[in-house]
Amino acid sequence: MKRIRTFLTITAGTIFATLSTSSVALAEEAASGAGASAGVLGVAAGLAIGIAALGCGLGQGRAVAAAMESIGRNPASADRIQTPMIIGLALIEALAIYALVIAFTIAGKI
Repeated sequence: MKRIRTFLTITAGTIFATLSTSSVALAEEAASGAGASAGVLGVAAGLAIGIAALGCGLGQGRAVAAAMESIGRNPASADRIQTPMIIGLALIEALAIYALVIAFTIAGKI
């Protein structure tokens, strides 16, 4: 548990440092008309889909692990567990698709 907390702390610190310095790195003159906000919108689109994919992947992994553990404990209930698990996985995947649509919308404003 301590390793996970350390990993999340380092990851959050890296993301914060990247986002806090990106405006300085992208502060160039608006020669093409898009301005410095184009880089920030690109970073936002990338973060939107990356964080959504991470969250959905973790959620799907936990859901499948719980379902497989339940089926392993009681194999006769596999039919009653499998259908709700697949529906749940489809709903979790829909969240990732919504994030992809939002990322494309943000990227379209560049």
